[in-house]
This record gives sequence, structure tokens and C-alpha cells, in this order.
Amino acid sequence: MKKRLIVDAHLDLAMNALEWNRDLSQPLSEIRAREMHMKDKPDRGKGTVCLPELRAGRIGLVVATQLARYTPPGSALAGWNSPQQAWAMTQAQLSWYREMEALGDMVQITDLPELEAHLALWDDESTPDAGKPVGYILSLEGADSLVDVSYLHRAYDYGLRAVGLSHFGPGRYAPGTRLEGSITPLGRELLREMGALNLILDVTHLTDEGFEQALDSYQGPVWASHHNVRALVPNQRQLTDEQIKRLIGRGAVIGGMLDCWAMDIRFIDTISDPWQLNIRLENLVDHWDHICQLAGNSQHVAIGSDLDGIFGTEQSPWDLNSIADLQKYEAILTRRGYTDQDIDNIFHANWLRFLRRAWR
Repeated sequence: MKKRLIVDAHLDLAMNALEWNRDLSQPLSEIRAREMHMKDKPDRGKGTVCLPELRAGRIGLVVATQLARYTPPGSALAGWNSPQQAWAMTQAQLSWYREMEALGDMVQITDLPELEAHLALWDDESTPDAGKPVGYILSLEGADSLVDVSYLHRAYDYGLRAVGLSHFGPGRYAPGTRLEGSITPLGRELLREMGALNLILDVTHLTDEGFEQALDSYQGPVWASHHNVRALVPNQRQLTDEQIKRLIGRGAVIGGMLDCWAMDIRFIDTISDPWQLNIRLENLVDHWDHICQLAGNSQHVAIGSDLDGIFGTEQSPWDLNSIADLQKYEAILTRRGYTDQDIDNIFHANWLRFLRRAWR
């Protein structure tokens, strides 16, 4: 039986390619073998994402990030010492995506005609999935690298279509995860320019105060690319029920993420073991269920896996070996009582409906 198409709305592909030095055009087994004796990062030899595995899982469309944080003096977080250095890193990441396009492994999607043409290609059974390019929509995770607001227009011109103001810690445009506080004056200016360009605002990583300010002031399309539920995992990184209701009211889609600490409150990264805690792919369905109950339907949940977002199998569900295992959700969701239409919604239809509405 033909696999369902999957859209994954959050993958840090270029970061992995450049900062982890992973050749994502190669098979996963070769990437892991190259890292067998490396100890510089906890996930060496444990990566789950590469372009062949995306195709094997029929993950034909992804939201792929540029990510480069500016770190102010006194911050313990890793990052670049100036916005100009951070911008330069995002441009290196852009160059990597362009190289994957040159190989025919990826294709950038920036508007509705390109989206529809790409979906037609992936629906064409005369071409094997292994020979199709993975489509990508470019997103900026954390806006620190925009040296000033004028840089947003430069980024739009090369295809940027979604922006999150913050990441972890302090941010030039908004504070992020594990902090409190308001969107900065620079961030408010950026939101105005984003609205003029009809860019998608990604509310992921905003503080609670920043979340409310963003939804109050931004009139353009809004999504939460990789977020789980605070009622199940009670920390500030997850969405409260009230935040979920606000997103539902805006027609947003929320991408469920597969980082174990965002799925199960017991998990402590770099310490816990997913197998010992029995954290499985199915754990994410509990988060989807919660959102579906608040919405009264399955039209606001989807996949934003964040796989290989600075973690590998050591911090992923134990029944996931590669991103191709996202296809296991069909059986899991069927067992949990989801209909065929519900599964299509989660796999791809909700993201596609959102994009068609935002880009029409």
C-alpha cells in the first residue's frame, strides 16, 4: 500500500550539515559510521535524519531552518559574538541548501504554484520516491541574525517564508525559552515588517508574555512549528490550554515534537534513557489528543518533529531509529481511534491547508 505523504514542519537540516559536519545526502548508516569515534557531542553516531531517510519515509516536504544565535556578554549559551557573525552563519546555511538543490536532492518552495507543482510530483507514481527532491520551506529559528530589520527584506528575497522571533535564552528581538519578558522594541518593528511581507510567524520559543504580545499585534499567518502541551509536560517551553485555544482561534497548526523531554516530564536530557522510561512514539499522541479535545477536531495538530535538533536516538522515542519511522504513526493513530481523514490531517493536510490559505 502506498505510504501517506508527510509534512514535517521543523528540521534543522543546515545546522546539522555544517555545525555537525554531516553529509545529509548520504545514507544514515554511513553518517553514523563516520561519527563512530567522535565524542564532541552527545548525539554522535546517533543521528536520525538524512535526505535518503526522508524519502524512504515519504516525507516529501519539510520546513527547514536557518539558525544562528547571538550571545550577549555574560550569557552561558553558545552562540555568535556579533549579529554580523550570526548573519554570516545563516548565509552559509543558505549556501548548503542551494548545494542540495544543485544535486537535485532538495527544492525550495516559496509560493503556492511551487507548492502545488511539488505536491503533484510527489503524487506521481511513475517516478520512484527515491528519485524525488525533498521540498523545503525556509524558516528562521530565532531572529538574532537579522542585523537590523532591513535584513528581513534580503532574507525574503532569497526565499525566507517563516520567522520565529526567539530561541533559547536572551534574544535581540524577543527573549526565549527559560526566560520571561516582553518582545523588544526591535521585535515589534520586525513584526510590522513581517506583516507587510505576509510572512508566517512561528510562536515557538516565545515567553508567555511574548506569546500574548505577538498574537495581539500580529495579523498575518501564525503557526507553532514544534510545540507540545504544558498540561502534560508542565514547563514554560510547552503550550498552555489558553495558548492552544488562542492558536485554534487563529486557524493555526501546532506541530508535535519528538524530543523526549517535551513528551514526558520524567525525562532529563543527557541523563535519562528513553527505553528505561518506555518513551515511545505513541507518547506524542497523548499531546495530540489533548489539543484535539480542545479543538473538537483534528485540524490543528501535525508533525514538527525537531529530530536531530541537537539530539539523536539517545533523546528520541525508543521505537524510532530514523525519521522514516514517522510512518509508524499510521498504525498507532488507527489503534487510538483516529480516522483516515484524521491521519491525513496530521500527516500533511493540516499544514497544506494552512499554507494554501496563507499564500493564496
